[in-house]
Amino acid sequence: MSNDYVLFDIADHVATLTLNRPDKANALSEEMMDALEARLAEADGNRDVRVIVIAANGKIFCGGHDLAQMRTHEDDAYFQALFARCSRLMMAIRHAKKPVIAKVQGAAVAAGCQLVATCDLAYAADHAKFGVNGINLGLFCATPSVALSRAVQPRQALELLLTGKLVTAPRAVELGLLNAAVPASDLGATVDTAAKAIANKLPEAIELGKDVFWQQLGLNEDDAYKAASAKMVENMGFKDTQAMIDAFVKGH
Repeated sequence: MSNDYVLFDIADHVATLTLNRPDKANALSEEMMDALEARLAEADGNRDVRVIVIAANGKIFCGGHDLAQMRTHEDDAYFQALFARCSRLMMAIRHAKKPVIAKVQGAAVAAGCQLVATCDLAYAADHAKFGVNGINLGLFCATPSVALSRAVQPRQALELLLTGKLVTAPRAVELGLLNAAVPASDLGATVDTAAKAIANKLPEAIELGKDVFWQQLGLNEDDAYKAASAKMVENMGFKDTQAMIDAFVKGH
């Protein structure tokens, strides 16, 4: 597999993974998913990297699964393996030690919208559109619904899934899918600002924080507090944290 499916760059502790099949709408083909998962592992395992950004070349961020490739197969075993591969990729983003930011310069639909919803943070150009529109082709976006229903309110997610309509980036902000929608000319600076703000924090605390945040969301409130308290205890044991708190206290 050629690694030019997903380009890789590191600068100022930020790794940028760029989907690089603009002629194919950066579709999540078998090859694209494998390449993105490999690049993600490479970035997450690099000690110099503190934040990971997923970007894309071309007008479209990600057009979803490669339907042409999918239609060359008819057996259930192939589709089971394909969607398992996609689920593994999404969970690799969720379980990455470093925060993952989606930098969305164009449309993100179906599994492409799932990719955005799975990232820890997401920023988009204000002209970008989002949707889980597989239903328009008779295919309910079941796997994208997992990430979408955890990013936006269930009824809002279900409306998108059942109608197949697209929403604008500003509306996606209102729904909770995006952190912000900005003019295309400002997208790079907006993502850079967010990434650098995170990269400048104590990496061990960021790693712990991402882990416990997603962990506690899946728990009832009582168990969530127990899990969060345990992580606070662990965090207070970090030597760098102790030194930073001591310096703050002495300065006041």
